[in-house]
Amino acid sequence: MVTFDEFKKLDIRVAKVLEVEDHPNADKLYVLRIDTGTDTRTIVAGIRNFYKKEELLGRNIVVITNLEPATIRGVQSNGMLLAASDKNGICILTPDKNPLPGSKIS
Repeated sequence: MVTFDEFKKLDIRVAKVLEVEDHPNADKLYVLRIDTGTDTRTIVAGIRNFYKKEELLGRNIVVITNLEPATIRGVQSNGMLLAASDKNGICILTPDKNPLPGSKIS
């Protein structure tokens, strides 16, 4: 179990997708450049089999912004996109309205 205090350590925010590129070393990954409201950063996401680039570009998504950077197949990822998954695939978590990039999720 995760305590509420541990959960509160996660910085979960709305981010806007600015660019989407194919990962140079992985067929199932995209490299996204996102606006977090305070900076722009790169994240790597395993969603290439489920979303076209044009479906992501300009979209608001939900990301964890305070994870330690991780190198994924040679590209540094500075956050994690949140998505739900089931037997039919994945669904990116998005706000139902249009909050500004950087809006905190609580």
